[in-house]
Amino acid sequence: MAESSSLPPGFGELEVLAVGVVLLVEALAGLSLNSLTILSFCKNPETRTPCHLLVLSLALADSGISVNALVAATSSLLRRWPYGPEGCRAHGFQGFAAALASICSSAAVAWGRCHHARTRGRLAWSTAVSLVVFVWLSSAFWAALPLLGWGHYDYEPLGTCCTLDYSRGDRNFTSFLFVMAFFNFLLPLFITLTSYRLMGQKQGKTGHPQGHTEA
Repeated sequence: MAESSSLPPGFGELEVLAVGVVLLVEALAGLSLNSLTILSFCKNPETRTPCHLLVLSLALADSGISVNALVAATSSLLRRWPYGPEGCRAHGFQGFAAALASICSSAAVAWGRCHHARTRGRLAWSTAVSLVVFVWLSSAFWAALPLLGWGHYDYEPLGTCCTLDYSRGDRNFTSFLFVMAFFNFLLPLFITLTSYRLMGQKQGKTGHPQGHTEA
């Protein structure tokens, strides 16, 4: 599929076209909506706060996911992957890094709101910037590991986009998957749930919502 326009077994022209259209709509909608958040941060001085910097990081990560989907939509409509093996690895890295950054940015946003709700103090710029830098460096690090031999990027079943090769069940990929999932899925989920639980407890004590705006 990567080198020719022949369809993989079990998939017809209509299915591949439908996938391409859905990905195209998703990509354009995601880029449009996240662009509004990015423009709001850049144009509106009231939104240029440390907490909103965390939201900006989330919007940029989600925009990266939309760009990845746009590439996948293009190749799906072409019914082949036109960018070669190196393009596949680059596409896998970019999409995985953006997805991890989105997950970790969501956890950072939750923590930032919890910090404001419980302390009523403004999040420091240095803290927000450090969080954003950590999120993106960590995401790039984990996304780069399959390029270095721990894990592996390969074509998805349709052969029109690339991601982690989940079909591999060897020790190399399994160890990568479990360690990566702990640090990038379970830990951010724990931070997010704990942050919103603490915010809920604070709201229950005060009797009014907190943590969604910055003083």
